[in-house]
Amino acid sequence: MSRVVLSIDTSTSVRVAVSAGADWAQDGSDDPRGHTEAVAPLMRDLLARLGLAPTDVTDVVVGNGPGPFTGLRVGIVSGLVFGHAMGIPVHGVCSLDVLAQQAVEHVREGEFVVATDARRKEVYWARYRVDPDRPEQDRAVRLTEPAVARPADVPEEVRGLPTAGRGPVLYPELFPRPVAVLDVSAGVLGDLALQRLSRGETLPVEPLYLRRPDALTTAERARA
Repeated sequence: MSRVVLSIDTSTSVRVAVSAGADWAQDGSDDPRGHTEAVAPLMRDLLARLGLAPTDVTDVVVGNGPGPFTGLRVGIVSGLVFGHAMGIPVHGVCSLDVLAQQAVEHVREGEFVVATDARRKEVYWARYRVDPDRPEQDRAVRLTEPAVARPADVPEEVRGLPTAGRGPVLYPELFPRPVAVLDVSAGVLGDLALQRLSRGETLPVEPLYLRRPDALTTAERARA
């Protein structure tokens, strides 16, 4: 039996996909506070739509973020629990890389940036370059490590590049060249992971929180 991949990303909105041959069955939720309630039903419903049982899944892929602490954790933990229960591998991919890959068909050449909503009037961002010599499913080469910053603190030459993600929607005066890619596609996440796995890469699940969570313990608040 060919690989059946369950793909989950909660770094932006909630997106879930299951591979169906060369295509993906996909669904999602845009409720910013409904990550916990949405992921498990979406997984169940997509598998049922394809006539698959959880035991048919061979791999799980999760978006590593960066993303807000609670929302990102929901997707990663859901994937890890499913993988542990089924005894199958779980792979992680930077969510900004997925948005960059989605942006390639719009940008086509040269450099661009991905900037997503980090809340607290900040963005998560990274700089990319289109490499036409790479496989079609993985043509966005990341040039900088993912970072979090106030939009005005992102270097001006970066902000002037074509920009995917919700950064241009939230801060149009600072990111003046929007690219029509807003949220992660779980299907593209899965394709990107499979392409990298085919090259022998290891894809660890490593959450990219980039900053401390909003919720602090009593001891942490006292130290602050």
